[in-house]
Amino acid sequence: MHGPASPGWLLVALCAATGAYCLLRMRSGVEEQRRSAGTEALMGFGMAAMAVPAAVFAPPPWAAAAYATVFGGAALRALWAARADAHHLHHLVGDTAMVYMALAMAGSPGGHGHGGSGVPALTGVLLLYFSGYVLLSGARLVPVAGTPAGPGGAVAWGDRPELSRACRLSMGIAMVAMLLTL
Repeated sequence: MHGPASPGWLLVALCAATGAYCLLRMRSGVEEQRRSAGTEALMGFGMAAMAVPAAVFAPPPWAAAAYATVFGGAALRALWAARADAHHLHHLVGDTAMVYMALAMAGSPGGHGHGGSGVPALTGVLLLYFSGYVLLSGARLVPVAGTPAGPGGAVAWGDRPELSRACRLSMGIAMVAMLLTL
């Protein structure tokens, strides 16, 4: 990733923490939570790996192909899963964005980004999508006046919907940051 090392490391930490929470969600008693959490954990850890500052670690030449292969497979899985649940279309867009970023990293001098050639159309479309997603996700986290805080009783960490939404919001913000540095 381009830019100073400290924001890059913060992005790595955010994405890794999000991936770790998604692994915790995989232990949920709710089947849909488990299915969605696995895809989101892969996305979180993949984003953490891609966000490591280039000044600290230069990925090997095969890394971009590995990212593209892993996230290409995840995109195909998301496309298949989208037949039953439209939420997987978001995963499809995210996985496709990861493939795009991996290919952009591989195709640029030094292995990172577009190098000042302006914002390509696909980058702009992805930025618009994820910016909208971040705004919508953030609005969904704001409690509505008069709405009870949640169901009574203890809820497992992996089953808390507000934490799942915060996790998705964090990954959306990270995706916007990564696209901006591409």
